[in-house]
Amino acid sequence: MGDMPEILTPADLAARTSRALDAAVGAGRDLGLEVADPKVLHDVFSVVVHLAPSPVVVRVPTVLPPSFQADLAAQARRQRDELAVVGWLADLGFPVIPPSPLVPREPVGRDGFSMTFWQLVEIRDVEPDYERNCAAVVDLHEALREYPGELPFLSSFDHRVTESLDFLASRPDLLDPADLARAGREWAELEPVVGSREGFAAAFPDVAVQPVHGDSPPYNLVPAVGGDLHADFELVTTGPVELDLAMIGPDGEAAYDRAATARGLPPLDRDVLAVVNAAAAIQVVACLALVPQLPLLADGLKPALDAWRAR
Repeated sequence: MGDMPEILTPADLAARTSRALDAAVGAGRDLGLEVADPKVLHDVFSVVVHLAPSPVVVRVPTVLPPSFQADLAAQARRQRDELAVVGWLADLGFPVIPPSPLVPREPVGRDGFSMTFWQLVEIRDVEPDYERNCAAVVDLHEALREYPGELPFLSSFDHRVTESLDFLASRPDLLDPADLARAGREWAELEPVVGSREGFAAAFPDVAVQPVHGDSPPYNLVPAVGGDLHADFELVTTGPVELDLAMIGPDGEAAYDRAATARGLPPLDRDVLAVVNAAAAIQVVACLALVPQLPLLADGLKPALDAWRAR
């Protein structure tokens, strides 16, 4: 799998941000956008740049699983899925942060990065209401059910989980060997169910699958000035709707169920929810493999890891 770097220093992180910013600016100018005063809006898993004064935001992923780091083609495939799904929803008039209409709906590779271009939206400064957001996911699922394109199956739970656990075996400084052994045992039970469409169908023959957001849409509903907008479809995938409520907790699940039942739709399947919750917990453990690239993750993941250990 190749050696991962030691934990990046603040100077390393600043240099990475600077490279991503330069790549976004260069790509934007190559596409004919006016870029006079670029601003970094966010810098966690991606460097997000407003190409001011153009109303365009560029997302440049910088913290990636090992097999994705050098594989721009693999990154671009996932980004094409995201742009296709979000563009399709935007064309329907569904409330999403749309791809920028000023450039082609295509990922752009530059200087070792693969990036996507989005419309700038003005955000309201309000506290998120996650229960209301969970109810709004019912609308998203109804819209996505009609998406005509092909998407990979449960792509969050692919080979990268195993790859990350394998890496953590060489880094006891990041994960205690006893925790790693437990995660490995649990993943060995879960992977045959969530690792393929056939495995999932064998375990849950009566559960429908469809296009889903893939990355906790209740947490990715943006309070824009004109109304809430769904965002961050980087992990869009085919799977059970329960995936989008993984690790959200009983209050959020109940809010989704109430909204679904009011529409004559089935509530969440508790058995499927238990499986995706368990798989998402192992995904959190696997995320420790990214700590060398993003040191603040060590503290950020701690509450979820503590909850997993206590389960």
